[in-house]
Order: sequence, then structure tokens, then C-alpha cells
Amino acid sequence: MPTSIITTDDLREFKMELLDDIKNLLAKQTSGRIKKYLKSSEVMDLLQVSPGTLQNLRINGTLPYTKVGGIIYYDAEEIQNVMTANRVQHGLNS
Repeated sequence: MPTSIITTDDLREFKMELLDDIKNLLAKQTSGRIKKYLKSSEVMDLLQVSPGTLQNLRINGTLPYTKVGGIIYYDAEEIQNVMTANRVQHGLNS
């Protein structure tokens, strides 16, 4: 297996590319261009869950969805609301 040497210039270039990607994502979010409705595969990637887990979240009513022509769509804002509502916060008793 060949070995690569990473220089400080390589790291600097990587940092600049990463910052550009983050800026682009933030620009999309502020301009409202992030998708309002997500397909099942996108939600599975977003939440890092399996197809079975996503189906269970639909069946038990945790994630609201819309089915159009055999394709299931999820509202991105509703997913965020579910995540916020189910947030567990542990604090120190002082």
C-alpha cells in the first residue's frame, strides 16, 4: 500500500474547501433553498436509521408523512420539530 505525505499546504487547501462547503450550505439554508420535503432515503441518511426503523417511526406516529403516488415524503420542518420535542437534556443538580 503506497504511503502519502500530507503537507501543511494540503491541510490549508482542505480547510479552505471545507469552509467553502459550509458557507454554501449556510447560504442555501438562509435563502430557503433547502428542500422542504424529503424522501425516505434522504430521511434515513439524515437520521442515520435503517428502513425498518423509519417504517416503525411512521407506523407509531412519531414521524408524520405524506404519500403521493407510492412515494413517501417527510416535511423537513416536522422532522426538526420531532427531534426538538424528543430532546433529552441531562443537567447537574446544583
